[in-house]
Parts: sequence; structure tokens; C-alpha cells
Amino acid sequence: MKVGLFGINMNFLAQPDWARQVAQHAETAGFESLWTGEHVVLPDPRQPPSPADPDTPMAHPSTMLAYLAGLTKTIKLGTGITLIAQRNPVVLAKEMGSLDYLCNGRLLFGIGAGYLHQEFDALGADFASRGARTDEYINAMRALWLEPKPEFSGQFVQFKNIQAQPRPAQPDGPPVIVGGASPAALRRAVTHGNGWYGFALDVDTTKKVLEGLELAKARYERPANLGPLEISVTPPKPPTKAMLEDYAAMGVHRLIPMLAFYQEDNILSMLDKMASELL
Repeated sequence: MKVGLFGINMNFLAQPDWARQVAQHAETAGFESLWTGEHVVLPDPRQPPSPADPDTPMAHPSTMLAYLAGLTKTIKLGTGITLIAQRNPVVLAKEMGSLDYLCNGRLLFGIGAGYLHQEFDALGADFASRGARTDEYINAMRALWLEPKPEFSGQFVQFKNIQAQPRPAQPDGPPVIVGGASPAALRRAVTHGNGWYGFALDVDTTKKVLEGLELAKARYERPANLGPLEISVTPPKPPTKAMLEDYAAMGVHRLIPMLAFYQEDNILSMLDKMASELL
């Protein structure tokens, strides 16, 4: 079981010195990956379905990961998740391709369609078409990363006669890890993703979602070049060895506990304790 850590860009970890300390400590302790959360904006005052108070610090994922890439050597760097339907995919492909290039191929590109309609409104992005845009943007980004002469013609994106250098360091581009537990997200993971990511799911809920994922695999064709679907889950409470074993037994490949469970005065010691128990 791989063990990562979620929230390296949030709350007090949005402060660069704390993020540096935790990232370097996690790498030394043997954790596999560090993951960011993302919301460009949050509604003020807080209102459903917002996941956090409006004044929650949340540094931009690629900015924080680029900073940490220069301070670490081996730990993988994940976006958990990037809401790509809110972005220009040509710009985002350059942003994430550059990040993968700068970190020597350590990027794990977690993506999702998004659910916070207030955020879409503030960005001038169409909420209703977010699912279709997400599917298309994945394909457009891969064209920019992988094709010798990138060209794409879709409903929302069209380009040809262009180049976007540097390309990602990973020959097949950063692995696309699809977040979400809706039927559309599970279908997207099967048809477009190298992996699937479930956030704040306990063991029982994870089991039910994985059953849905198996149904999606039976219903939708999976391109052979995507390889086996890697399963990642963030549990809703601090992890234990028994919890890790329960997730592993049902086929989870990576557990990504939340750093938000810990405070400035205990986070480094708690990382050591977690590493001793889980790694």
C-alpha cells in the first residue's frame, strides 16, 4: 500500500515554511506522495455545498507543488483535485506539463469536474457543461502533451499548427487520476483515467463505490493504453494499521490521510508516528 498525505497547501500549511518542513519530513519518513486540495474561491458567507469557511487559506496547487518540487527529490506531487472544467485546457496543459518537467516526472494529476456552483459563477465558467468539458479537456491536454503535431477539434476546444514546450517529463504524460464517486466520475475513470480517487470515504462507502466502479468497467470500454486502474482513497478520520489493511483487502492501492487532523505543535511527531505504524 502506498501512503500519501492530503492538504499540503491548506490551512497553516499554506505558509511556505510549514509546507517545506512537512514536505521534507514526509519525504525522509518514506511517504509516497503529497497532495493539494483546490478551490479558486469559496462563497462568503459560507453556503452549501461549500466544503470550507471562506477565509480558509488554500494556496494554488501548481504554485505550491512547484515550490515543493525544488525542496524535495523523490516524493511524488499530486493535485487532489484540479477542477479542469473551470480552466482553459491549453493553458492548464502548459501549466501541468511544465510542473511535471520541473519536478522530473513526479506529478500525479488528479482531476475532477467540480461541484461548487458559486465558484463556477465567479470564474465565468459554465456549470451545466462541466462534465462534457472535463472529458474533452483531458483529451485535449493529452494531445498537447503527447502528439508530435498537436491537433484537436472538439465541441469546446480546437487547435492545430501549434506547439507547447517543454513537454512533461513522463513519456505518457502525468497519470490522470479521476476524482469523484458519481456515476459520471466512475465512467470517466474507466474511459479516461489512469486512476480513481475517492475523498473522505470510509471502508464501507469505499466498498460500495468500488462495486460501482466494477459495474462501470463492465459497461464502458477501457482503452488499453491507460493500463490497470489505480485506486486511491482519503479516509475520513486519522488512519490506523487495521484501517489500512481493510482498504488494502478491497483493492485500494494508495491511502492519502488528511494533514488537517494535525496542528502546528504536533504535526511532525504525528507524521513520525504514522510512518512507524503504516510504513
